[in-house]
Amino acid sequence: MKAQFWSFDIIFAIIIFVFAVVILTLVWINISDEFAISYGTNLIRMQSQLQTLSVQLVSKGVPSNWNSVMNLSSSNSWENFSIGLSNGTADALSQQKVNAFYNMSLTNYQATKPPLGVAYDYYIVIKGNGINTTIGTTPTTTNVTSVQVTNVPAVLNGNPVQIKIQLWTNSTLGIE
Repeated sequence: MKAQFWSFDIIFAIIIFVFAVVILTLVWINISDEFAISYGTNLIRMQSQLQTLSVQLVSKGVPSNWNSVMNLSSSNSWENFSIGLSNGTADALSQQKVNAFYNMSLTNYQATKPPLGVAYDYYIVIKGNGINTTIGTTPTTTNVTSVQVTNVPAVLNGNPVQIKIQLWTNSTLGIE
């Protein structure tokens, strides 16, 4: 009698245990696949926005005199503009546009994202001989989960500069 009791109980318990392990394994695989797809998609989106931003910053912007016609103190009016820092000459930046963009980011950092065409946080460093301008929020002050970086050569006030552009997020899956 003891052998029958032992065998039926053990067999039933093993079947339930194996079934539970199989279900947990399938759920785990599904969740990790979804995480990988989501993270990969958002990483591609972040890289695409970084590439677009790097091209846009060395353009004139829309309109080309946006810094003159935009109300810099009213962030509600910024949505209809596209920020570009070029003075119209290839790779040459306008000091007035750099100053306007800098002041805009100090006034309302979040409102500068649509004119830049980005959904992520950004940190831009323009550095050269005697030039060191930082615009945006540095990723080192928060728990950053993903950062994408590019460097763009340019000229500011006749001096060669490097524009280091960082797009970053502290969102778990890089979703904005």
